[in-house]
Amino acid sequence: MITETFKRHAAKTLPDFIFPVSAILSPSPSVDPHNLCNQIQMPQTKTSPKLHQETTVIKSAIISRLIVLTLILLWRTLLSPYDTSAPINPNCLSNNSSQPNVDLQQQHVLLPSLGSAIESSIVWDSVYFVRIAQCGYEYEQTYAFFPLLPLCISLLSRTVLAPLVPVIGQRAVLGLSGFVINNIAFVFVAVYLYRLSVVILKDHEAALRASILFCFNPASIFYSSIYSETLYALFSVGGLYHLISGKDVIAVLWFALSGFSRSNGILNAGYFCFQTMHQAYDAVFLRKRAFVVVGGALRCICIFVPFVAFQAYGYNNICLGHLPNNMSPWCKARVPLLYNYIQSHYWGVGFLRYFQVKQLPNFLLASPILSLTLWSIVHYAKLKPEIFFSLGFCAPPECKDSAAVFFSLAGNSSNSQENSNLKARKQVIKDGTSLLPEEYKLSAKQGYLSAAVLPCILHLGFMAATAFFVMHVEVATRFLSFSPPLYWFASYIMKSPGTGKRWGYIVWAYSAAYILLGSLLFSNFYPFT
Repeated sequence: MITETFKRHAAKTLPDFIFPVSAILSPSPSVDPHNLCNQIQMPQTKTSPKLHQETTVIKSAIISRLIVLTLILLWRTLLSPYDTSAPINPNCLSNNSSQPNVDLQQQHVLLPSLGSAIESSIVWDSVYFVRIAQCGYEYEQTYAFFPLLPLCISLLSRTVLAPLVPVIGQRAVLGLSGFVINNIAFVFVAVYLYRLSVVILKDHEAALRASILFCFNPASIFYSSIYSETLYALFSVGGLYHLISGKDVIAVLWFALSGFSRSNGILNAGYFCFQTMHQAYDAVFLRKRAFVVVGGALRCICIFVPFVAFQAYGYNNICLGHLPNNMSPWCKARVPLLYNYIQSHYWGVGFLRYFQVKQLPNFLLASPILSLTLWSIVHYAKLKPEIFFSLGFCAPPECKDSAAVFFSLAGNSSNSQENSNLKARKQVIKDGTSLLPEEYKLSAKQGYLSAAVLPCILHLGFMAATAFFVMHVEVATRFLSFSPPLYWFASYIMKSPGTGKRWGYIVWAYSAAYILLGSLLFSNFYPFT
């Protein structure tokens, strides 16, 4: 009797994968009591789908960078560059520069041919970034390029890669630093995009497809060159991930760094504006906490600080200490904005200023990315009009709760219900999927059409309108290439019943064509986006 009671208790409390209780307490003739180790079933370790897919994303990002860099080397070897001025590097204007004389330096380089090959790959805007890292801001037009990438290049070239200076030369080390920074940063962008996609879409497969599409995006050449797109994408996508994860302080810091990388980083403040707008609605109409508006305003101000500080830095260097007659026109403006003046004066950027017949080829070059953007926005607005046109205010409560970081639930809920919702939200943020209450299962399966995508759609729409009406339109390919909704929508249509396979071919053909075309033209100093 005692033995039977012990057996029943042991069977309930000790899982069989830890120890074969039944084999010990009731050994059968076929079981050898002296060989029980063979009967023990060790626990099976299972790799989570998220970890496995994240590894796939990392491998895809690395492979894509290797492919792009290989194409650059191939085209540079087979073809002659259109502009051969890339290796030209005059001495810095500043007498206080710590950089050695260029001519003397080149005489003592151990591998001049390797250094020359690296320097010849510094083309287009890369010339400005490397020059700023080497000599600082020497000319007015150089202030169009924000300082985060040059600072990183300068830091890496003076520390980790400093021993290579006698081998390939100072400027080659600066260029190599830029390539290393951007290609490594790209891998982190892909990982953050995957994590963000899992949280937003709540679909691991869709997140994986979107992330791999980003790894082979049409603007890939710029993410492997010395351009600021990579760092901007890292801090924009990473900041959005931290925001959706509830880490507001980290999100503010990352968004601020995106504004230190590119001017359009200040647009990331729009996410906090959207969040504050909905929280203000609760504060005013539902009589909840009113200080959320102040908190949202402070977060936006912090994101604007790098942009404003850089404009002040330019004003101090260019305008102060000069007579009014010798000042640049923007110095005497009521609101002296250096960046706007440079874009208008040196590059002809302005509203509808690019709408010329001779620019039609550039509009055609940008048409694929703009068409995909327009389609993604229209498709969302058509299928979710109550969410899109009301800016989320008329979204169902369960949709708002699935994106609770951006939205606030209307109405009064009991404490138990609020606790239940909070636990569900935490699980969603952690895994991307969760054991949601029944009323939230529908919103969790909506993927691209979920309410959480709305702020990203609005952000994408504003940037696309700016690219089309104000900027040099061909820049739209790289200007919009970091935007997550593009890859979420492409992933979404690739699984559409009936037409998904066809759209998959089109999307991949577009990406492959622009990767080949971009690596061919851009690396040889021919005009691309």
